[in-house]
Amino acid sequence: MTIGCLLAALVSPAAEAAPAPLTDPAKADALATKLGDDRTAGVYYKDGRLTVAVTDEAAAASVRSAGGTAKVVAHSAAKLDSIHAELDQLAGIPNTSWGVDPSSNQVSVDIYEGVSAADRARIERVAAVHGDAVRIEQHSGELERTADVMVGGIGIAWEQDTRYYCSSAFNVTRDDGDTSTGERFLLTAGHCLLGGHYDWVRRSNGVKLGTVWTSNDWDYEPGDWAIIDYTNPNVAAYGVIQYKDGRQPQITGSRWAVDGEKVKRVGAVSQDLDGMVLEPSTTVTYTDGVTLYNMIETSLCNMFGDSGGAMFTGTTALGITSGGNYADQPCGDTDAQPDRATWYQPVQRVLIDHDLAVY
Repeated sequence: MTIGCLLAALVSPAAEAAPAPLTDPAKADALATKLGDDRTAGVYYKDGRLTVAVTDEAAAASVRSAGGTAKVVAHSAAKLDSIHAELDQLAGIPNTSWGVDPSSNQVSVDIYEGVSAADRARIERVAAVHGDAVRIEQHSGELERTADVMVGGIGIAWEQDTRYYCSSAFNVTRDDGDTSTGERFLLTAGHCLLGGHYDWVRRSNGVKLGTVWTSNDWDYEPGDWAIIDYTNPNVAAYGVIQYKDGRQPQITGSRWAVDGEKVKRVGAVSQDLDGMVLEPSTTVTYTDGVTLYNMIETSLCNMFGDSGGAMFTGTTALGITSGGNYADQPCGDTDAQPDRATWYQPVQRVLIDHDLAVY
């Protein structure tokens, strides 16, 4: 080797290793939080890859250096959240839903049947001020919470009248570092308790499960959730979800839902294993006038009696079934019913607030 070649070899910088691809939603969320709401606009899946929306090229470079995919957009999370909060001043209009949609960089407003022209005009006046930062879409059907007193099927039932039933979501335990032992609890929908339905049994055979430990109805906390304490020592509570064909995938963890990710839902009446998260945090008002905040909206369908059921992806718990549209119609193939939608209580909120964990 000549001296010139030797010098060149000595001063040539070493090739830098490419960062590992960013595939963990929690890490992508943490990165967006670090950059701040004024420079980011949410995390979502695009073509199966996690994408972090950003508002400037410097932020995009930071995402790429962390192994992530960046998309430069016009509207920041701070701006979109502010619009969402402004729309929440109108919360209470039955058959409406709105929330930030990171994948489109907009606040998406969904208007279903039963909304008056006057109420629609109120929503449109707010939207008009913000231009393309807001998208309004009209949908068919009405939004109803999906507990039912009349349909048959396997689920959890009120002890005094098993015609009234809902679905179970996830088994959980105290988050004390060892989830393999300890007291067990069952998650379901809070609206299933309306009217004082606090003692629950397995509907198929009447075996007592337990008594409601706490819920949003009792504590006046937001959302649509309830926690049932297993008081029957003869009940073995396993951390699995049962499909209609008998398969039982194990649930091993929980987290917040991510815009655009593929999800599944299982309930006592029906299941839908082919859907996606449309918006991870929406404000929805059902046809009975009940307004819920920070709910997950998906393209899944559900039916009366599916309330309280599990929404998940892989082995990860995401949501508790609350309600949707066309709940009186057959469910199971959302591709054939493109206007179906359902809303879910985020599981993570309940677990954090009550020091619980799935297992």
